[in-house]
Amino acid sequence: MSDAPEAEVGGGTVTPLRVAIGICLVAPFVAMLWVGSYAKTDPAFLGIPFFYWYQMLWVIVSTALTMTAYKLWQRDQRGRAARSANGGEAK
Repeated sequence: MSDAPEAEVGGGTVTPLRVAIGICLVAPFVAMLWVGSYAKTDPAFLGIPFFYWYQMLWVIVSTALTMTAYKLWQRDQRGRAARSANGGEAK
């Protein structure tokens, strides 16, 4: 067993910030796995069928969402560290 306090080991509190992080990370998977939503050729963009440019757009969107999730996670960790330094988490 670990000698670490349970508050540090657990840390499984569900907060709105963590829900937002999860949504940012899950959205690209859902969008790409739902093939029926983009398995078509129209509308074309600059002569590129929808099927291809939609997927390329998601590369950019996924990058932005992952970056947002990372920044939110950093904010969450800073907040947890500040609460821990102030004598524990307030509930």
